[in-house]
Amino acid sequence: MRFSLFVHMERWDEQTSHRQLFENLTELTQMAEAGGFSTVWVGEHHAMEYTISPSPMPILAHLAAKTSTIRLGAGTIIAPFWHPIRAAGETALLDVISNGRAEVGLARGAYQIEFDRLAAGLAASDGGKHLRELVPAVRALWQGDYAHDGEIWQFPTSTSVPKPVQQPTPPMWIAARDPASHDFAVAQGCNVMVTPLMKGDEEVVALKAKFDSAVANHPEVARPDLMVLRHTHVHAPEVPEGWRPAAEGINRFYRTFDAWFGNKKAPVNGFLEPSPEEKFAERPEFAPEALRKTAMIGTPAEVVERLRAYEELGVDEYSFWIDNGLSHEEKRASLELFIKEVVPAFQ
Repeated sequence: MRFSLFVHMERWDEQTSHRQLFENLTELTQMAEAGGFSTVWVGEHHAMEYTISPSPMPILAHLAAKTSTIRLGAGTIIAPFWHPIRAAGETALLDVISNGRAEVGLARGAYQIEFDRLAAGLAASDGGKHLRELVPAVRALWQGDYAHDGEIWQFPTSTSVPKPVQQPTPPMWIAARDPASHDFAVAQGCNVMVTPLMKGDEEVVALKAKFDSAVANHPEVARPDLMVLRHTHVHAPEVPEGWRPAAEGINRFYRTFDAWFGNKKAPVNGFLEPSPEEKFAERPEFAPEALRKTAMIGTPAEVVERLRAYEELGVDEYSFWIDNGLSHEEKRASLELFIKEVVPAFQ
């Protein structure tokens, strides 16, 4: 099982500059590369300070110049916000810039607040049809001349310029949860990325079962890879309460996610206050004590034990999701400990 880093610029107030956050992200990526991580993943989010990444492409292009071996993953671009020609050309350019290190993840999107601003109010739940049309169109454009007459996009003969270095195409990934998404991804020959969010390891088992069913349904396709993405924090054994700051930070992260996802209040200059604690009085999974057990939080030995189960389950890649509301110094210390004491157990 290989390891990757999933990272955004997190900004919770105006005390830290965007430039400093950019430098912090670069430092964490360079640490991950030196520590043997396979890939760094950066997502796409618009007009929200707590996950800053209006496009993964310029961030990943910068990281390409600052690294030499780590692969560079768009995790993920949001299908309804991209025209196929633009998506094909920009991802191919990233592959050229990085000399064949691009990984291209795609998703349908989740936040209605973004769809209200970028997609004329299209229901976020309807983004799947854009994803299903975008994936084969991008692949065709990478390979040569292609005309498209779809439900969403129509264009005469065109092609991706430049062409990607990786042939026949860079690896493609689909963010999946429901069985239909798993089936679409596998049928298209795409790798699958999943996140159990606030659920326990039983959810990882359930998501792996959906993936396995999709693989069984498509024996004509070579088995793709499965990646599990999970909030991660490693603390020293001599600090028994070291789990608490991370669990509390992840609690704030998910309450902020809830505020954005609920789309009930207008953000102020890119900020939304987390939904209040009392809203989750009947939601025990939000409690720090529960997140301590569901998120990948623990000492190196505890984390190794849980990750062993993932490896035995057949997970190909575990992605260290470092967004958790903690300071850069705390994130750096956690990543250092993971590299020093967890990664060697899987080599």
